[in-house]
Amino acid sequence: MPHLPLNMVSPSAVRALSATDDEFAFLDVREEGAFSRAHPLQAVSLPLSELELHVARLVPRLSVPVLLFDGGRGLSETAAARLCSMGYSAVAVVTGGLGQWLDSGGELFRDVNVPSKAFGEWVDHCAGTPSLSAAEVKALLDSGADVALLDVRPFKEYAVMTLPGSVNVPGVDLLLRAKELVPSDDTLVIVHCAGRTRSIIAAHTLAGSGLFVRAAALRNGTIGWVAAGFALEYGAARRAPRTVRPENLRRAQEAARGCAERCGVRMIDDAELRIWEQEAQRKTLFRFDVRGPEEYAAERADGFPSAPGGQLVQAADEYIGVWGARIVLADDDGVRALVTASLLRQMGWNHAVVLRGGLRDRLRPAVEQTGTQLRAGDLCPADMFVTPQETARLTAEKTAVVLDLARSPRYAAGHVSGAYQCPRAHLLEALPSLPASARLILTSPDGMLAALAAPELSGRARRPVSVLAGGTAIWQAEQRPLERGPGRPLVPVDDCYKRPYEGTDHSREAMQGYIDWELGLVEQIHRDGTARFNLRPAPAGQP
Repeated sequence: MPHLPLNMVSPSAVRALSATDDEFAFLDVREEGAFSRAHPLQAVSLPLSELELHVARLVPRLSVPVLLFDGGRGLSETAAARLCSMGYSAVAVVTGGLGQWLDSGGELFRDVNVPSKAFGEWVDHCAGTPSLSAAEVKALLDSGADVALLDVRPFKEYAVMTLPGSVNVPGVDLLLRAKELVPSDDTLVIVHCAGRTRSIIAAHTLAGSGLFVRAAALRNGTIGWVAAGFALEYGAARRAPRTVRPENLRRAQEAARGCAERCGVRMIDDAELRIWEQEAQRKTLFRFDVRGPEEYAAERADGFPSAPGGQLVQAADEYIGVWGARIVLADDDGVRALVTASLLRQMGWNHAVVLRGGLRDRLRPAVEQTGTQLRAGDLCPADMFVTPQETARLTAEKTAVVLDLARSPRYAAGHVSGAYQCPRAHLLEALPSLPASARLILTSPDGMLAALAAPELSGRARRPVSVLAGGTAIWQAEQRPLERGPGRPLVPVDDCYKRPYEGTDHSREAMQGYIDWELGLVEQIHRDGTARFNLRPAPAGQP
């Protein structure tokens, strides 16, 4: 990678920029494992290994200031060169490492999706969100009390494990569908997630809606439930009704409008949206369809990618990479976009608005994306691709080895038999560990990452470099041999962070440590001083 004269920016300057409403992208280009251990609050994780695959989605405007942070690992210059080659014109490197960030007065945060999780704790601290302990909830359930237990996570997470008897109502659907499950005003509604954030935000939303007299969060979610010694249910499939009765829809729409008015949410019409679209080269614009993933899979609107409202709030940094950007939200019911925008504005996204009239007239049956989508063949020469059949022959002859660039969980879930694993950013340092004369056949889940990496590796590997056409997905589709497990990593595994609330194989100590960390976020946010939270609690006297 050629040396570039780079613009440099100090940690103090980044912190000062964070206090303004100016647009900027702040990207941490380390692998997710390193990012999860210590990073600035407003940094967005975008590993150098996958930079080109995701940066256009997170940072769609080429002239927006892009600040690169690598914790002192020396990755930012390579990232800057790649971004400049893609047309980004205002790229700068944040000087120093983690120590210099601390010296500037900034805090370093662990875990991922921290702005969203810190917002949940801020809500709990400032609004006094009603909550019940696991023991209290268990006693209510055992006594047969009039209780509705709702799990507000996406269905895939709910199906892994949940509280016995809980019904799945993802956060984006809560205000829209909960009355279908809880018709009585006297019922105590208890919402929960795996930890704290989503249940706190859900209880906060219910409390501000006026729809329910009694609502509370299960304190510490399924983590707290397990820590109390209670059993979970696995493989549950209970879901809120898809159809909402007219009276319940009307009440939900009124409640959503009340939340939006209190939070200053503005609605824009098609004419203003067209103006914003024309101005997208001067002001970053994100448009999101906040309906559920199954609805999006069935029908969608051009230009509105899926970002289910509950997850958009829970993991905003996985969808929005530019602070100060315009955000247009839309649904087809007049509820979910207003609620999501209300929460985003309280989180500090001051330009979150809702499209008046929503998507109803824009929705069309979903079709497979074609045409403008980037393909592996666009990324490297055609003669670099080899078929699964050729790959099988070459590896059987021991004249080639397969190198998988997938993140370690995807690799462990199933990889080409005999394949090694290495993040793209570490390929050069890993090469000496491979047989010296063997051809390298790169693969990745869909082949895109392998096609990106092959041309840059070809001139430096001193051996032939090829790409498995179609990636590991095609190998698997042809029912060729797969291996599972950690296999053959060429560098220490640090490319992913396993959340303590994911899966069922975490120790109680790890789960309790996670809860303790969440509880300490409010104090850390105070010390850091760059959060933009603007909480709008329910009016006095409202349930």
